[in-house]
Amino acid sequence: MKQASMPDEGLADALTATSFVTMAVINRIAAEHGLSLSLIRVLGILWDRRPRMAELADYLGLEKQTMSGLITRAEKRGLVARAPNAEDGRATDVFLTSEGYELMKQLRVQGQQALAPLIEQLPASDQQLLQEILQRMLEARKG
Repeated sequence: MKQASMPDEGLADALTATSFVTMAVINRIAAEHGLSLSLIRVLGILWDRRPRMAELADYLGLEKQTMSGLITRAEKRGLVARAPNAEDGRATDVFLTSEGYELMKQLRVQGQQALAPLIEQLPASDQQLLQEILQRMLEARKG
C-alpha cells in the first residue's frame, strides 16, 4: 500500500491562506443577505444538483436533524423545496426554488466580483491552470 506523502508546507500554507480569504468573501456576502454560512453552502451545493437530504447532510458533515432544521428555515424563506426522490420514495430530494436560483445567481456574481482583484493578478494561462488544478484536487477528494 502506497503511503501518502505530506504536502509541501508552503503549498499547504498558501492553500489555507487562500481558503481564509475566500471564506471571508463568502461570509461577507452571506451576511449582506442575512444568510448563515451553512445555508450559503447548501445553496451553493444545490446550484447544480438535486441531492437527497441524507447526501446533503453527509456532504456538509451535519447531523440529519441539523440539516432538516436548516432546510426548513430555507423553505420558509422560499429558497429551497423538498420532494420525494423519483427512484426511492422513502428518500427526499432538496432543490433550489426559482427564488433560490435567482438569489444564487446574484451571490455568484458578487463572489466573482469580490474575488476578481485576486484572480486578475494572474495571467489568463495561470488562471486556467489554477482552475484545472483545483478541480483535480476536488475530484481526488471524491475518490
